[in-house]
Amino acid sequence: MTLKLVIIGGGSSYTPEIIEGIIKRHESFPVTDIVLVDIKEGEEKLQIIGNLALRMIEKSAKPINLSWTLDRKVALKNADFVSTQIRVGRLDARAKDERIPLSHGFIGQETNGAGGVFKAFRTIPVLMELAQDVHTICPDAWIINFTNPAGIVTEALLKHSPHKKIIGVCNIPYNMRHSVAEILRVSPEDVRIEFVGMNHFVFGQKVFVKGIDRIDEVLEKLMESDGLDYSPANIVSLGWSKTFIASTRLLPNPYHQYYFQTKDVLEKDLKAYEEHGTRAEVVQQLEESLFELYKNPELRDKPVELEKRGGAFYSDVACSLMDSIYNNKQDIQTVNTTNNGAISDLPDDSVVEINCVITKDGPKPISIGALPHSVKGVIQQMKAFEELVIRAAITGEYHDAYLAMVMNPLMKDEKRSKVILDELLEAHKHDLPQFKLRGN
Repeated sequence: MTLKLVIIGGGSSYTPEIIEGIIKRHESFPVTDIVLVDIKEGEEKLQIIGNLALRMIEKSAKPINLSWTLDRKVALKNADFVSTQIRVGRLDARAKDERIPLSHGFIGQETNGAGGVFKAFRTIPVLMELAQDVHTICPDAWIINFTNPAGIVTEALLKHSPHKKIIGVCNIPYNMRHSVAEILRVSPEDVRIEFVGMNHFVFGQKVFVKGIDRIDEVLEKLMESDGLDYSPANIVSLGWSKTFIASTRLLPNPYHQYYFQTKDVLEKDLKAYEEHGTRAEVVQQLEESLFELYKNPELRDKPVELEKRGGAFYSDVACSLMDSIYNNKQDIQTVNTTNNGAISDLPDDSVVEINCVITKDGPKPISIGALPHSVKGVIQQMKAFEELVIRAAITGEYHDAYLAMVMNPLMKDEKRSKVILDELLEAHKHDLPQFKLRGN
């Protein structure tokens, strides 16, 4: 019996993470075949990653066949799981997403604000094609999407592609759980946070440790300290005021600082931009050093330097999810999936980031009822904005794109939104074939 995993974006610097995760879980999740897939522009990196992955597998002595290819359709034959970790336009596109908004005095970030809108515009059509291929070639396969903006992309695919076996994953809930465990001095395995919201805009409203809710204790410690830092490597935590925590009575996630500390974050990002360039340019340098490490024929493990990348440790999320589906574990994990009434104040067909029971038939959301009153409005606003982004990415209509931009909570400027929209459309025109016309 075979168990095949196809990694789309196999030349990514993150791939050693998922290879390590598969090796660690091989007894319970006995993958027999891994195929790494990339595009022509990523062929050199694909070769480097492929050879490192071979060395890692050889060291592990696990019976895993690994190969790599530029032919996605061939790779998908008989796949059981398809993991996606792509970046359309590569890091050069990310740099534009960050630089152009910053040049106009707005936050430039790859998954939030104007940059996040355009990452979605570039990504959704490409993954729609992938979902069509999966539906045709390996219709029983699960797509595990790590590509950002993960929630928006996952919702677009579930709503508009023929393939419905799609789940989005993110490492932020993982980071939050481990940080809370650290502050409470307990094992992360004993912690379960009840999440409410959507990807990169999710709150923790309860913190269970062995079944006992200790959210009040966590919030008190958070107010007493200089700030609980559960930020990934790409976000520098500014900490939270006691008033904010005491008023919301919710555990924020690192990305909330873009929305609730906008001025301070913008000042920090502009200063960093002037001193070091965009985050994308910093990551490009990090990637260069990582791939130099990856080339070393003596390297047979994931290097610790990979933890400096913002998505570090996501393999624990993605691999645990695949393991649980394969074994019908019915454990609880936090994923991005269709709401189906779990949050009563959001549409049933919207994608939310929520705790689910993971079964062989996929995630079953755990109902939490209504949104907390303190954040009900902002969460509903964010979901409405996400729906506008998806519509624009699908239609390619200029005015849909403008509406998504101006309704972005980090924009909300009817004149400058158009200026930034037009500049980004021009900068990314090669990767936005769906946008044929420009508006007035």
